[in-house]
Amino acid sequence: MKLYYKVGACSLASHIALEEAGIPYTLEAVDLMAKKTESGEDFLAVNPKGYIPALVIDDGAVLTEGVAILLRIAAMAPEKGLAPAVGTQDYMKLVEWLVFIATELHKPAGTQFNPAMPEEGKAVLKTILGRRLDYLDKALGKGPFLMGERITVADFYLFTVVSWLPRLKIDTAAWPHVAAHYERIKARPAAQAVLKAEGLA
Repeated sequence: MKLYYKVGACSLASHIALEEAGIPYTLEAVDLMAKKTESGEDFLAVNPKGYIPALVIDDGAVLTEGVAILLRIAAMAPEKGLAPAVGTQDYMKLVEWLVFIATELHKPAGTQFNPAMPEEGKAVLKTILGRRLDYLDKALGKGPFLMGERITVADFYLFTVVSWLPRLKIDTAAWPHVAAHYERIKARPAAQAVLKAEGLA
């Protein structure tokens, strides 16, 4: 399989999930402005949406959208337990967390990196993000991971979004459980290997 990625972007979650799952893969960096890959491919021919991540499965099919990719990776390595069994209440809780991260954390955080976003807009988004982090911090107080005692692909997605907060001048000290979760994931061998591979450690 091949993961199309950008250093430190939301594709980081898929990269960590692949490493944690022990699935063989290759990487191809993408210049999102030029829509070109490091080998000179037209990225729009890979993913017409024009953004990462994109995962080329062994049969040549291309899967896009981070949540879909994370769930696919978990399904490909069921022995790793990175997602509960499909159809169970726990599985639906995992989906709930993934959607929460994608819509309530990723979007208000990621949008602030847009240079066209006015400062007033960034301030509004930071207020929204703070409320979501308040909720998240309470939820993380119930267990070391989002799903309690078991780590799942949602934890890698959360780790990725929280990694952006210092660049947005948001101090996670106000949310100690969120900060502790970030350090917990960062210390895992898979995360360390990925951060090193992307030049982030």
